[in-house]
Amino acid sequence: MDLFDKAHRYRRVDDIIAAGLYSWFRPIRESSGGTRVRIDGRELVMAGSNNYLGLTHHPKVMEAARKAIDEFGTGCTGSRFLNGTLSIHEEMEERLARFLGKEACITSGTGYQTNVGAIATLAGKRDVIFGDGDNHASIIDGARLSFARHFKYRHNDVEDLERLLQCTEVGEGGGRLIVTDGVFSMLGDLAPLPELVATAKRHGARLMVDDAHAVGVLGANGTGTPEHFGVLDDVDLIIGTFSKSFACLGGFIAGPQRVIDFVRHTSRSVMFSASVTPASVATVLACLDIIEEEPERRERLWANVRHMKAGFEDLGFEVIDGGSPILSVVIGDELTTLEFNKLLFEHGVFVNPVLPPAAPPGMSLLRTSYMATHTEEDLDLVLAAFKTVSAQLGIVG
Repeated sequence: MDLFDKAHRYRRVDDIIAAGLYSWFRPIRESSGGTRVRIDGRELVMAGSNNYLGLTHHPKVMEAARKAIDEFGTGCTGSRFLNGTLSIHEEMEERLARFLGKEACITSGTGYQTNVGAIATLAGKRDVIFGDGDNHASIIDGARLSFARHFKYRHNDVEDLERLLQCTEVGEGGGRLIVTDGVFSMLGDLAPLPELVATAKRHGARLMVDDAHAVGVLGANGTGTPEHFGVLDDVDLIIGTFSKSFACLGGFIAGPQRVIDFVRHTSRSVMFSASVTPASVATVLACLDIIEEEPERRERLWANVRHMKAGFEDLGFEVIDGGSPILSVVIGDELTTLEFNKLLFEHGVFVNPVLPPAAPPGMSLLRTSYMATHTEEDLDLVLAAFKTVSAQLGIVG
């Protein structure tokens, strides 16, 4: 059998294209303020972005990125380990650690790389990883690369985690690592961190939280889900990304100084990939300023989320509201979900269709997400489009 046979047998995308329902890799030609985009000559309200605080087009953020390019150039052309550490990298990491209430922080090129590198570095053959069944793919891949044994507990089911911890022995000299998303990216629900903290302490395990969709958004100061639940000091490691509220690209891990130093000097993601670019570093620093100085931005975001949840429920939709800026509208059937998404696009609304296995079987979703910068006009246009399309398809009573 030829290695490429599997590619030629793969027909799912061909079938969706043939049905005229393909909805991915749509190139955005222009963007205006982040809440409106232009695709194929049509202006749409962007209701599918992770730009939760609306900072990608903030004048202060863009000016900081331009100044960094003027001072440091467009890239570092090397890893942090060798020639790729700039003074602003160190400034950013110190600020992030302080912001997150941790001793130290180290960054990698993407959030994905950060998870893969940190988990594969910290967990080895004698260790055991316990991960939520809905964890992000980067967590799963990091566990696979670590050579540690990896057990999945049922989504947000602390009793199932307890069962696995009780019946699983570590190797001689080994330890336990519990890993969870803080906010799960497709359904938008939150991990039960207080219960996970208590469970980890009972079993002498360490707790790592991937807070990609929460840092900047949740908590009184925008620190994320550990602050939101009042367990910031009890979470050992916080993973995050710059591609959501920090408006650029990169990832970080924050935690105890000795642990971060160990990751800094042994993680392949740190040692063998290029540094975060100067423009991205400056962007993060500018975003941190805004997050710390403008709490009203988070207040506007949550007002927008409440407005949309009430609007969807008034229209009769089943909405998954897990306490994040993500509201997933349950449609059910895959083809109906894709048809609904296509019609929304035609009515000027951009959302993301989510099909199994990213969604539970029989629960295909339209994942919507909101920004602090959405106007009431933007939001009402989204609701009007959902109402029109649901009437066209006859799927809501």
